[in-house]
Amino acid sequence: MLEFAVEDPWSYQQPQRSRPSPRRFWPTVGIVVTSALIGAASAAAVFLLDDKGRSEGPTAVVERLETQIITVEAPSSPAAAVAQKVLPSIVTVQIGFIQDNEFEVTGSGSGVVIDASGILVTNQHVVEGAAVVRVVFADGRSYAAEIVGSDAITDLAVVTIDGVGLTSIELGTTLDMAIGDTAIAVGNPLGLEGGPSVTVGVLSAFDRRVQVAADARLFGMLQTDAPITRGSSGGALVDTEGRLIGITSAIGVSDVGAEGLGFAIPVEMMTRITQEILEDGAARHAFLGISGDTHFEREADGALAPAGVTVFSVIQGTAADAAGIEVDDVIQSVDGDPVTTMDGLVVRLRFYRVGDVAALQISRNGESMVLNMELLERPAGV
Repeated sequence: MLEFAVEDPWSYQQPQRSRPSPRRFWPTVGIVVTSALIGAASAAAVFLLDDKGRSEGPTAVVERLETQIITVEAPSSPAAAVAQKVLPSIVTVQIGFIQDNEFEVTGSGSGVVIDASGILVTNQHVVEGAAVVRVVFADGRSYAAEIVGSDAITDLAVVTIDGVGLTSIELGTTLDMAIGDTAIAVGNPLGLEGGPSVTVGVLSAFDRRVQVAADARLFGMLQTDAPITRGSSGGALVDTEGRLIGITSAIGVSDVGAEGLGFAIPVEMMTRITQEILEDGAARHAFLGISGDTHFEREADGALAPAGVTVFSVIQGTAADAAGIEVDDVIQSVDGDPVTTMDGLVVRLRFYRVGDVAALQISRNGESMVLNMELLERPAGV
């Protein structure tokens, strides 16, 4: 059976990522996921690997899976056409160290070229703690890479290379997509040689909250059934036009193994975080400063429906405190976008920068009011 995470109310004091416009907010899947990084995996139900690939638990059973390697030739299907367009923008990200003037690989993931000048995006957990980073293209070219910056909260990192003739991926959007739309994953699972692999599935859900470690969650994630496995972390999830809609980051794992659930960071979040990293070397996260939970109201037929966020506590010195938010207030919208769940509030706030002003509509003792507040930076360690 799937492992479910225990809720931690304090986590809601960390306003996190948000979508720029109203979106469907789906029930939380609190499953444990394992990062798709070769040699550096998160806690999983079956086995653990440290970032040198040593087993810390029962030996994993490796099953042979069919893998379709798409070469850059005349497309014979829609997926092949997408592969031909996207493959030049996908790289293997190798981490390791130099010994006797040789590069020793200790782990690998995937990456995506987002600017032809040599700017690439991958996952933070792929390059975390790396002494040396190298990227390898499908045609065999390899480059030394420099880590510009990374962000553990959103699991994103930016690396740069000095290369010419690079092909950047076309950016898409998730805002016009719907559940059931085709999603195509392109990455380098298991560090296989011969170029990236392409797998096809659908968008299964939006705005998932995913438990990636005992004390770490990712919010607002895309869910797909396109097969993703270790080594695909930092790869691309694209639409049928080959436009980037997400950065693959995690897979769902239960006590029987991978569950066919893949998760990707939406392109809108990737764009905001990478811009801040390129500008400042790090991402800064806006912080509201409350703890709370989803507020339910009873409808005419007796059903309980989510209808906002009830404030449990307000942290002194934060934006919420300065704006006059009080315990038992019910937050109903942010800048006119309805908020029905705590996860929904967290996701929306992720898209605001430090210093942005947000208008929160709240209900207090049955009266509706709007509070304008300047969002402050999230305190260290919170």
